[in-house]
Amino acid sequence: MHQPNLFPRLSTLAKLYAADCWVVLDDVQFTRRDFQHRARLAALEDPRQQQWLTLATHLPRGRQSRISEARIVDPVLSRKKVGLLLRQHYGRSPHWSTLEAVIAPVLDLLTVDGRTAVIAETSTRLLLDLLGWRGPVVRSSAYSARDGRSERLADLAREVGADTYLCGTGGARYLRRAPFDEYGIGVALFRPPACGGAWTGAREISVLWALATYGPQHLAGLLRGGSTA
Repeated sequence: MHQPNLFPRLSTLAKLYAADCWVVLDDVQFTRRDFQHRARLAALEDPRQQQWLTLATHLPRGRQSRISEARIVDPVLSRKKVGLLLRQHYGRSPHWSTLEAVIAPVLDLLTVDGRTAVIAETSTRLLLDLLGWRGPVVRSSAYSARDGRSERLADLAREVGADTYLCGTGGARYLRRAPFDEYGIGVALFRPPACGGAWTGAREISVLWALATYGPQHLAGLLRGGSTA
């Protein structure tokens, strides 16, 4: 389970890839300092050089707005800026044509659907498709769940028929196992490899850098055999 992220980090994509089903948390509070509307791009030649790619987003209820309520500000201008910035960073990659096939539908969607969550979710879905993941994707807003953090996750896991909840390192700081125990659902802690290569900056920068540098076949192989839970 994870919020929709715009061109997500490799660590996030690896966790989704390791799961059988992705529950998109689209009805939790929107956080401007998170990755729902932005991604950190790394320079092709030097991943230490980084720049934020941000979708200007309006929150109709201020800080209380849910992710599903967020809306893109000036979709036409956003489309132009996003397209230029991504080409500037990765247009010289030998894998650019493959990346462009993922990026183009996201750019088109910017002017068709103004919901930030849909744009972010679509960018992740397309990347998962590119890397060969074929699991179902559902949205938390389609189900009823309790309000508590752990209770909510346990309820959603039960709703989709899960026998194990895959928990990232961030969620592990607050997760209570008791609600999962009530349903007989296990909890597995997910940690992506901490080595270099394609995993460089995996917790910080968008997976687009790894794809542009190493290509989808190499990355798919890493995700199939290199993620740990």
